[in-house]
Amino acid sequence: MIDKITELLGSEAEDLLGHKCLVPKESLHLPGSDFVDRIFSITDRKPAVMRNLQNIIENGRLKGTGYISILPVDQGIEHSAGASFAPNPAYFDPENIVKLAIEGGCNAVASTLGVLGSVSRRFAHRIPFIVKLNHNELLTYPNKYDQIMFSSVDQAFELGAAGVGATVYYGSEESNRQILEVSEVFQYAHEMGMVTILWAYLRNEGFKTEKADYHTAADLTGQANHLAATIEADIVKQKQPDVNGGFTELKFGKTDRKVYSELTSSNPIDLTRYQVMNCFMGRVGLINSGGASAGAGDLAQAVRTAVINKRAGGMGLITGRKAFQKPMDEGVEILNAVQDVYACREVTVA
Repeated sequence: MIDKITELLGSEAEDLLGHKCLVPKESLHLPGSDFVDRIFSITDRKPAVMRNLQNIIENGRLKGTGYISILPVDQGIEHSAGASFAPNPAYFDPENIVKLAIEGGCNAVASTLGVLGSVSRRFAHRIPFIVKLNHNELLTYPNKYDQIMFSSVDQAFELGAAGVGATVYYGSEESNRQILEVSEVFQYAHEMGMVTILWAYLRNEGFKTEKADYHTAADLTGQANHLAATIEADIVKQKQPDVNGGFTELKFGKTDRKVYSELTSSNPIDLTRYQVMNCFMGRVGLINSGGASAGAGDLAQAVRTAVINKRAGGMGLITGRKAFQKPMDEGVEILNAVQDVYACREVTVA
C-alpha cells in the first residue's frame, strides 16, 4: 500500500512523507477509534449525537480507524446539474449517488434533501446520511453568492439522517446572517440528536489579488475553522491551504507574527496543521475537500490531499467531483485510494 502511495506522490513523496511539523503532534487531539469516548463524551452533546457520530466513524472501509471518507454531492445546486452531471449523466439519478458511496466504502454520503429523500427508505439504514441544508443557487441572473436555507432539520430527521451540513461564506457581506442562521440550525440539530458539519468557506472578491488567491490561505481558513468550531460544528470541512499570509497581505483583521514564523512554514502539512489547530487542536475534526475534477491526474491529486490531511492531524477527506464525474468503477478506485492513505500505518501523523 505504501509503495502505491509513494508512486502516486512522485517527486513530492520524500518531502510529504518525511516532513516533521513545527507544532508537535502531541499537542493535538488526534482521530482514533475512541474519538467519541475520548473527546465528545465530555462535551454538551447529547447521547444521540455521540451515537450518530460513532455510527459514521464505524461505517465503511475505514471502520475502526477514527478517520472518515465522505461522498458529497450537492453540486447539482451549487454548480448547476448540467455542469455537475453532464460528464456522467448516470448521477442525475440520486440512487446512483448513494450506490457510489456504498460501493466506494464511504463512511457517509452528503447531499441535498431532494436527493437523499428520494431514496431514503432504501438506503438510510445502509449508510449514514448527511443532509446539506443550505445552498448557493446559480439560476438567479446575474449570479449572486449567498447561502440560503433549502430544507430544515426536521425534514432531515424524518428521512433518517445521521447529521446535517451547512455552509457559511465567511468574509462575505451575508456572513453575519448566515452565522446566525447556521448557529440556530446546529443547536436544533444537536437537540434532535444529529451530527453537524460546517462547510467553512471564504467568499470575498477582495481575498483574490494579483499576487495570490487568499481564499485558500492558511491563516484566513484557519480563522474560519475557529469560527466554525465556535458555533459547535462537530466536523469542519475546509479547502486545503496552498498559501499563507492573507491577513498580512490584505492588511486587515488581526494576527501575530508567530503564526508565520513559529506555527507554520511553506510546507502544505504545516499549513494544514494550522487549520487543525484552529479546530480546537483537533477536538473538532477537520476534513479537507477533494476539489474539482481535472481529469487524468485526479487519482494522484486525491492521494496527495489525503496524505497532507492525515499527516497534519486531520480526520479525513470529503471527495465529490473527482469521484462522481467518472464511471462508477473509476470513482470507486479514487475513493478507495483515499481511504487506503488513512488505513496505511506507514503514513503517520507528522
